[in-house]
Amino acid sequence: MSDTATAQDEEPKEPLSAEEQMRERRAAAYRRATRVLARMGLRAPLRERLARLQEAAPEVYDLDEPSDLYGNGVVEALERRVAALLGTEAAAFFPTGTMAQQVALRCWAARTGNPTVALHALAHPEVHERDAFREVAGLRTVRVTGEPRLPTAQEIRDFAEPFGALMLELPLRDAGFVLPTWEELTELVQAARERDAVVHFDGARLWESTVRLGRSLSEIADLADSVYVSFYKSLDGFGGAALAGPKSLVEEAKTWRHRYGGMVFQQFPTALAALIGLERELPRLPDYVRHARVVAAALREGFAESGVPWARVHPGEPHTHQFQVWLPYDADVLMEAAVRQAEETGTYLFTSLWDTKGPGLSMTELTVTAAGLEWTAEDVRAAVADFATRLPAAPRWGRGELREQPPTTRTRPAGVAGALSVAGCTMGT
Repeated sequence: MSDTATAQDEEPKEPLSAEEQMRERRAAAYRRATRVLARMGLRAPLRERLARLQEAAPEVYDLDEPSDLYGNGVVEALERRVAALLGTEAAAFFPTGTMAQQVALRCWAARTGNPTVALHALAHPEVHERDAFREVAGLRTVRVTGEPRLPTAQEIRDFAEPFGALMLELPLRDAGFVLPTWEELTELVQAARERDAVVHFDGARLWESTVRLGRSLSEIADLADSVYVSFYKSLDGFGGAALAGPKSLVEEAKTWRHRYGGMVFQQFPTALAALIGLERELPRLPDYVRHARVVAAALREGFAESGVPWARVHPGEPHTHQFQVWLPYDADVLMEAAVRQAEETGTYLFTSLWDTKGPGLSMTELTVTAAGLEWTAEDVRAAVADFATRLPAAPRWGRGELREQPPTTRTRPAGVAGALSVAGCTMGT
């Protein structure tokens, strides 16, 4: 067959949609950017991720040992390390946090005789897990509050119906990665105890909570009856999670892990990546948290100096190394500005997706890791000033005085709505 015939027989490729084009532009901009606030392993090529694993693995485990089979070997070593860090009797490795928390809470439900789990309306199982607690684990959830903060002790004491377990997400990601103070947390746990409820911490990002709470990981974990932690959200691992707590609970959880299909034949790459994260990233997280506060303050100053009509960094002083930025533009406008800045300058300030929260109002999440430590406050302000030049003319409800409030939505945190209601305010605290 001739080359001409072959070419004629090939079906023409369909043009990429606008969404696909933006996805490709974002990926290319991230790869080529010379300056970002965070370099995430999950966005690196496979070759690079495997090379990093091979380079770092000898630091955390004897590679002459046999590979793991059904949760022994390096997986057991990881479980022991987590239990030691959290000060618990035992820990069990799980392939996902969704599985780990279902297992933990169904175990507690059997012990308390009450399948009701009290949690926040923005807790991960309520927002991101397609009703898995109810549909798979047979649990019932009740929402203590929907405010962009952790529940209060008084809300727990006043809640109108009994519950067997209180689940607290530390930090609460969808509210802005927010944490209570140590005093608020201890009082909150005590209030649950007064109601004869067990306390489970959704600690997917517990690792970076020590700075605001002012306590060690073991002191924090000691407040709860059980704790789940993730190995990829902050530690840059490949995936995986652990459930930590009393030995009797962990042993029961391992039985349910098997029943749920979590008894994976081999998991050494994930376990090794988790151990590397505990060795390399965990000690650096406090530095990331402290520098996130510098970045957040510089962002606020930069938007004010650039004349952006209303901008919000939430929380005003980040509780962890992650926080939210809210701007009065549609998501596609902000995405285009962010990618174009990266393409033209090599500086990719806002690498995450922008999420529309209402007409003309969007939010993105910022993370500060090792790459972000290189940014000074002046670097951030300069990047904001350049980003602002790529935005369209300001909405008429801006420019120093909020003459017209944007529509409110159910998903916008109350703190943001409160900032909007203050006339003459260019940004909230």
